Amino acid sequence: MVPQSEDRFLHERELCTRGIRRIAGVDEAGRGPLAGPVVAAAVILPESWIRGDMPDRLRDLNDSKQVAPARREALFEALVGNDAVEHGIALVESGVIDAINILQATHRAMNEALRKLRPAADHALVDGRRVPGLSVCQTPLVKGDRRSYAIAAASILAKVTRDRWMTGADLQWPGYGFAVHKGYPTRQHLEALSRLGPCPIHRRSFAPLRAPDPELFPA
Repeated sequence: MVPQSEDRFLHERELCTRGIRRIAGVDEAGRGPLAGPVVAAAVILPESWIRGDMPDRLRDLNDSKQVAPARREALFEALVGNDAVEHGIALVESGVIDAINILQATHRAMNEALRKLRPAADHALVDGRRVPGLSVCQTPLVKGDRRSYAIAAASILAKVTRDRWMTGADLQWPGYGFAVHKGYPTRQHLEALSRLGPCPIHRRSFAPLRAPDPELFPA
């Protein structure tokens, strides 16, 4: 559980007191679906906000899963439309996910999102566990998207970007319901897969799409 009273700039402020200024929150969306890309975002919030407080219009920034879709969209527009908020977003598509596995693909997306920040971030606050090979120093935070405004902002940007991508995919590959379930293994999605078979954005390395392992000792 994350205490509701926890200061969600606490970790950013601690880094600032050590002289670290460019602090990026990093998060991803789309590790679990059967189709579509994994998306990562890196967000640097203004130091004036960290030293002061979050503007009222963004005070409800939170883990994207805790925010209603319409509010996620509004928060996305408020963040990307603010010149003081720096961000990078990267997508790694299903073919790469199949080739290198979802964990490596997620780490690649995080590094690509960080590389889009200019100048580069000095430090990253990452949701979850430590990310091997991250291009900048990092602090992993379990449930970080509920404990850090910077990670929460990255969570919103990654989620909305991926949802929009999947809604576009629904037009290109109709019948699967991508606009509704965003590629997650719902009953509707599994029934469509059974009826239509996989399309080019499905992850062939994920069950139930992957080929069964050959038997070591076939009869």
